[in-house]
Amino acid sequence: MNVRHLSAVLALTVLLAACGGDATPGIEHAESGEHAEAEAPRKGEHGGRLLEQNGIAVELAIAEDGTPPKYQAWLYRDGKPLPPSAGAVEVRLKRLGNVTENHTLKPQADGSLMASTVVGEPHSFDVEVVARINGTALRWAYPSYEGRTQIAAKVARDAGIRVAPAAPGVIADEHEVQGLLTPVEGRIAKVAARFPGPVRRLTANVGDTVRAGQTLATVESNLSLTTYTVTAPIPGVVLARNAAVGSVASEGTPLFEVADLSSLWVDLHIFGADAQHIRPGVPVTITRLSDGATAQTTLERVLPGTATASQSTVARASIANTDGLWRPGSAVKARITVEQQPAQLVVPLAALQTFRDWDVVFVRVGDTYEVRPVELGKRDAQRVEVLSGLKAGDQVVVEQSYLVKADIEKSGASHDH
Repeated sequence: MNVRHLSAVLALTVLLAACGGDATPGIEHAESGEHAEAEAPRKGEHGGRLLEQNGIAVELAIAEDGTPPKYQAWLYRDGKPLPPSAGAVEVRLKRLGNVTENHTLKPQADGSLMASTVVGEPHSFDVEVVARINGTALRWAYPSYEGRTQIAAKVARDAGIRVAPAAPGVIADEHEVQGLLTPVEGRIAKVAARFPGPVRRLTANVGDTVRAGQTLATVESNLSLTTYTVTAPIPGVVLARNAAVGSVASEGTPLFEVADLSSLWVDLHIFGADAQHIRPGVPVTITRLSDGATAQTTLERVLPGTATASQSTVARASIANTDGLWRPGSAVKARITVEQQPAQLVVPLAALQTFRDWDVVFVRVGDTYEVRPVELGKRDAQRVEVLSGLKAGDQVVVEQSYLVKADIEKSGASHDH
């Protein structure tokens, strides 16, 4: 399959996913034909790979039953078993990124040779086996890959596959809560008539933006039979109008309600034990449900007592409302960051996948992508701490990692040694 066809396959994959399709075509390997034609390695009586040369054979396996993975070998001459003392075996591995490790096998009481060193996952490497059996020096080399695939750089770019280095970061202790927008107390004015009388003119409607001193209505006084104006005491938005032309305004009865909405309170409802961890001064991210817009602010205070209806503790923050789209009475969601803890190595949550029974990420070296089982620590809404399985600077797939996983699974990644 050429690159153009390969790009089309990936485009189809993304299109199917976007449309809810079930099919997930993989990425064809440039060397899949070669692998398909290669003969399966011969197996010995213990199920290991049989390496033969000049009538001498080494059966090599990775012992995993009841023990951490370790190399184990059995020796043969002309098809007949040899005692483990008849030779010495060393397995030299080269992992992706030219990382090397050696495993020296020692004679065991059960007639085999076994290494004391553990073969870490993934079991994906170029293998070199060197042995000396009854004075004869022997050598074999072969690839043994699992959880690995190749994707050309342009194809990866077109598919949206992006990598970033694993690096130190911060894990936040965060609480997801719901909240309600309300006008700031002291920034709402109820505008009333000074003297009773009929309303002769109205010059503002609900939703109008008005300035301080702007005329809102004209009223004729019953006492003096002269007209006077009712003006806005503060700049803001008209929230309510409780008058009509010809109606009689009573002294002290509000005709208008005007609010300065340039900033709003966000009252957040905290339940149960979470309230014990939240203190003023911590950062808060507010998300507008209508369009997903966010605002960063700081928690100002935790109100005494509880909300009667919900039995929640109310924590309050303020946000700027310069675009006017944060509306009083609207529900919002918020993320309160209680604490931020440094971590030696973090990756985005989008990098995580599962492979067999592991939590994994995928690492890129050149055009080769390979699975990395990882031990995870703390996490927040965006990142997760990696305790083992990666090192700083490893190029980790952080976008479209599921495409890499699908291609590896399509290739039939085996656990054959």
